[in-house]
Amino acid sequence: MAGQVIVSDHPHAEGVVAVTLSNPVRLNAMTRAMWRALRDVFTALQTRTGVRCVIVRGEGAAFCAGGDIAEYPEFRFSPDSLRAFHEDDVWGGLAAMLDCDVPLVAQIEGACMGAGVEIASCCDLRVAGASSKFGAPIARLGFPMAPREAWLVRNAAGDATAREMLLSAAVLDAPRMQSRGFVQQVVADAQVATHALDIAKSIAGLAPQAARLNKQALRALRGPCPPSDAQAYGYADSREHREGIAAFIDKRKPVF
Repeated sequence: MAGQVIVSDHPHAEGVVAVTLSNPVRLNAMTRAMWRALRDVFTALQTRTGVRCVIVRGEGAAFCAGGDIAEYPEFRFSPDSLRAFHEDDVWGGLAAMLDCDVPLVAQIEGACMGAGVEIASCCDLRVAGASSKFGAPIARLGFPMAPREAWLVRNAAGDATAREMLLSAAVLDAPRMQSRGFVQQVVADAQVATHALDIAKSIAGLAPQAARLNKQALRALRGPCPPSDAQAYGYADSREHREGIAAFIDKRKPVF
């Protein structure tokens, strides 16, 4: 099966659940099916008894390298199907994470790009390996970040960082992301899982009702998400959009 989201009780911590993004051949790039599974997973975790903390991680060497671009020609070049992808599949998964009252810890190893930054932005605390890389260089692919996804990343990473990632396709290292407040801890690559588990254990040992109420209060303070805007997807059939994706698939430099 190409790409899945795996849920497992952590064997070394009661009340801690691991959610693993699994598409290792593509560095855990998110497929449409994975976005839908992410929504179902977090909708279920919201009401599951006994869950006190969730660790979100990738399988193998990466957290999540972005979207699975091999799928993109199937749906990206029609405004209607492009809108359905972002508003139903992607935002469905991200919104389920944002609405989950259980504390979420991101265990970030390797690439955290595009969709990976969006998923990490939904987490409450983030620990990263020293060699991790962060960015959303989709300008190289000829398309923008969807409005609600940009709102999410801007809220979590800050306006300056979001602009740097989106406008200059900057890729930032873990220490810089820590200095900007996106990452709480940067540790040696081999220690990321251990530190993420330590944080999760600490959270799981505290009052679960207080954690849920704190998350609800912080969610209310974050402000409203922008509404869906169908006009935002009018670029679907543009030359730049088609060229950027075709160039990536063909492994060549795009001509914009």
